[in-house]
Amino acid sequence: MNKIPALTGWIWMKEGFALFRKHPAQFTMLFLGYLFLMLGIGIIPILGQLVPMLLAPVFSMIFMQACERVDRDQDINLPFLLSGLRSPAFRNVLKLGVLYLIAAALAIGASSLVDGGMFWKAMSGQVELETGAVQQSGMMTTLFIAAALYLPAAMAFWFAAPLIVWQKMGVFKAIFYSFFAVLHSGRAFLVYAVAWIVLGIMLPSIVSVLIAVLIGRGAIVMMLMFIFSILLTVVMYCSFYPTYVHVFGKPKIEVVQ
Repeated sequence: MNKIPALTGWIWMKEGFALFRKHPAQFTMLFLGYLFLMLGIGIIPILGQLVPMLLAPVFSMIFMQACERVDRDQDINLPFLLSGLRSPAFRNVLKLGVLYLIAAALAIGASSLVDGGMFWKAMSGQVELETGAVQQSGMMTTLFIAAALYLPAAMAFWFAAPLIVWQKMGVFKAIFYSFFAVLHSGRAFLVYAVAWIVLGIMLPSIVSVLIAVLIGRGAIVMMLMFIFSILLTVVMYCSFYPTYVHVFGKPKIEVVQ
């Protein structure tokens, strides 16, 4: 495990952009394929809210493997994606998804003590976000509380999937190593988080205001911002791979052409 300087968090983001520039179309199609799949599953009551959380570590690992492949100047193709899903280690990644779901449920459940469960109702579509009940329930406070409660779990899950797949660790061993790896690199992760808040939240907001002033057409602004947000999300997923490489080194795997 390497000692990581704080400014490495900024480097992770830049390397994410560099990976994306190598194969922007393939990365975007991979993300959109997952997005549309989750939207389709989301139509199913109850299951539609659970399955995306269960599969989140699986997709994150598939994306990291795609990044590793692009880092070796290879294309992302369907046989590669399918071979990854057939890997025995992915069964443990699915188990990780179950723990991911439990941790999220505990955080949301604890936050329900503050707002009477309004946050969960809004997330699951049981109430509209613009209703007075939601506005009066302290949604932002509840959101911060849920995030704070979930933070240790996020640290434990951050590297868990690649440690399971690339270093053949068991689920709980991977969770243990992930938590302390993130803790050990805390300053770099803080810079990384701030950089993405600025780039992924503040910058799009500023750009949307400027476009609205210059163009003055809400529909065009919304379309452009949607495209911009999709691309930024894909780049963010690409930046997950450099976080692993800088902490644990490049994965040692059999190169398959």
